[in-house]
Amino acid sequence: MSNKLPLQGIRITDFSWVGAGPTTTRTLAEYGAEVIKIESSKRPEILRLTGPFRDAIPGVNRSGYFSNRNPNKKSLDLNMKHPKARDLVVDLIKKSDIIINNFTLGVMEKWDLGYEDVKKINPQIIYVTMPSQGSTGPHADYMGFGGTMSALVGINYLSGFPEGEPFGTGTNYPDHVPNPAHTAFGIMAALWYRKKTGEGQYLEIAQTETSLNFLPTAVMNYSLNDEILERIGNRNLNAAPHGVYTTLGNSRWIAIAAFTEQEWTGIKQVMGFPAWADADKFATLDHRLKNQDELDASIEEWTKGHDGYQLMNKLVQAGVRAGVVQNPKDLLEDPNLIARNFYKYLDHPEMRRHVYNITPCHLSKTPGQLTSPAPLIGEHTDEVLREVLGLSEKEIQVLKAQDVVG
Repeated sequence: MSNKLPLQGIRITDFSWVGAGPTTTRTLAEYGAEVIKIESSKRPEILRLTGPFRDAIPGVNRSGYFSNRNPNKKSLDLNMKHPKARDLVVDLIKKSDIIINNFTLGVMEKWDLGYEDVKKINPQIIYVTMPSQGSTGPHADYMGFGGTMSALVGINYLSGFPEGEPFGTGTNYPDHVPNPAHTAFGIMAALWYRKKTGEGQYLEIAQTETSLNFLPTAVMNYSLNDEILERIGNRNLNAAPHGVYTTLGNSRWIAIAAFTEQEWTGIKQVMGFPAWADADKFATLDHRLKNQDELDASIEEWTKGHDGYQLMNKLVQAGVRAGVVQNPKDLLEDPNLIARNFYKYLDHPEMRRHVYNITPCHLSKTPGQLTSPAPLIGEHTDEVLREVLGLSEKEIQVLKAQDVVG
């Protein structure tokens, strides 16, 4: 195993906040990038003010939500309303490889830190911006969060039960998956290009476009067949049974799916080959799809008398795709995740010892590492000013007295 992480030596000036941006830079930080998070104690980002809080006590350094998205980072408390703050950012950009933001269009430009400005400061910089719907088009200046983007790209429309209202996914899916994944990939491509050519470049990741990239089937179906796909709950157009069924216990369910006749046979085997399952109306996938209400009712009549975990193991051993619907407690105690060291506990100055998930990308030579908890707001201000920007203690104290830094 190499002692050097793949992004060691890469410095990121991180203006991103809340979701997609911090999730992106967290991933890069796990592989060795030095991420300097620009914050303001006068106007903390909203995720620091969002629960759950440790011991249910609110505080800018007590949010578990913020904590999970920001380990391995340094926090620089900077008052961007002060004209001298930009000078510090300029000096930091000169010493950085990447600058990233996910603000609404115009915020960085207001500080004269748009791409054209930054390119003059550091021609090799990789400038990353993540506007909600892009920097061009009639919605360029629209604000957006994961919840609104899920609605805009059709995730909400397709989530829920027939004839019911759109459910959504229960989390801001764009913030956690498509947006940071595409952004991190784009950054790595830009770093590779710079390594070959010595040139930086501008990366724009429109968050609605990355999210829509995950939903090609619905759009293609309308394009090809003039048909709008509707909500189908837990069902699937190509599998039956395909659903979530009640098991023993309070609020306990199991998901079961059969895409092939072999899997359907496996389900019947675990059920003990009941007579109803051999009826003609369930003999083929096409027949099962046409009779799903009755099929689901019969399967749930069976599952509700069984322990979900025992049933899951039996089905999996029979070659059937099945999974217990796990709650957060189940996930933290999941034996497979524990065996794979998916969880890491770090000591935080205010929240004490608490859990983080490691990166799910497992590199054999240079695995990602979690080495430090999420920073206190402004925790590394002096360190960054002194060690990165080369300021003296006297200069730092002057900046604090002038309310440039916290």
